[in-house]
Amino acid sequence: MKQGYISIILATVLFSSMEVALKLVSGQFNPIQLTFLRFLIGAIILLPIALKSLKSRKILLDKNDFKIFALEGFICVVVSMTFYQLAVLYSKASIVAVLFSCNPIFVIPFAYFMINEKICKTTIISLIISISAIVIIMNPFHMTNNIYGILFTILSAITFALYGVVGKKYSKKYGGVVQSCFCFFMGSAEMLLLILISKIHLVSQIIGKSKFKVFADIPIVQGITLSSIPGLIFVGIFVTGLGYTFYFLAMEKTSAATASLVFYIKPALAPVLALVILKEVINLNTIVGIILIIISSSITFVSNKNRTKIKSVEIDEELV
Repeated sequence: MKQGYISIILATVLFSSMEVALKLVSGQFNPIQLTFLRFLIGAIILLPIALKSLKSRKILLDKNDFKIFALEGFICVVVSMTFYQLAVLYSKASIVAVLFSCNPIFVIPFAYFMINEKICKTTIISLIISISAIVIIMNPFHMTNNIYGILFTILSAITFALYGVVGKKYSKKYGGVVQSCFCFFMGSAEMLLLILISKIHLVSQIIGKSKFKVFADIPIVQGITLSSIPGLIFVGIFVTGLGYTFYFLAMEKTSAATASLVFYIKPALAPVLALVILKEVINLNTIVGIILIIISSSITFVSNKNRTKIKSVEIDEELV
């Protein structure tokens, strides 16, 4: 259990530093290139643990499994994380961290319609508080130039929630490490294909004349220098690779509900790191939004813990 809580602390610190780290290296890489590189590195770090897990579960992956991983990789890496990286580019790291942490509220409608998951009273209360927090942080009556960053963050959170619900259907079969590892590999392969398409002269010319110039002639290794390697190592190996490794270790040593503490602490810790490292000013409306999100997260966490205890008791009674 002690090892589990150490893993939670390490995962929390790494995930909370994600936006700050991406902000620091964003000027050195194309945002699409950076997404491709960090998830490829993350997949490689997860691979030994994933292979060990497959062996213990006695699973041999076939083409149907890779079709599932390809779908998950497209939703998570290609769509959600591309929006996420663009959000970091256009907005404050603290804003992205806090708003993205609200992605569980988008899980609720997806889970209800796609896997018939029930919605309880505490879920509705948490949902209302989170939506209020998003509105307060967006400050619609005084929108600033980071409107694109906010919109990209919300789109990233919505698509990440969709990825979570799709993944939930298969998580029991594969396990979290296997699912994430091969999702990252397939997502990286799909991103590489898009990068190669962006290099076609005609495609590059057309996109280059639009507002989406970052999608034209996307580099693969350009920008990797002695000065940029430390940042790439941190976001690839530590944040993406080791971050997910510690998170899954935390789930194994404790429980899924307890390990989720990582994402409930992140909205409070990430803005502090942004303030200390990037000197980002945290406005009053953002502080109020952070407090509301922490309250919402606490309600969800306690509710999940209680439901886990009830299920455990019910299983014990059935065994008796």
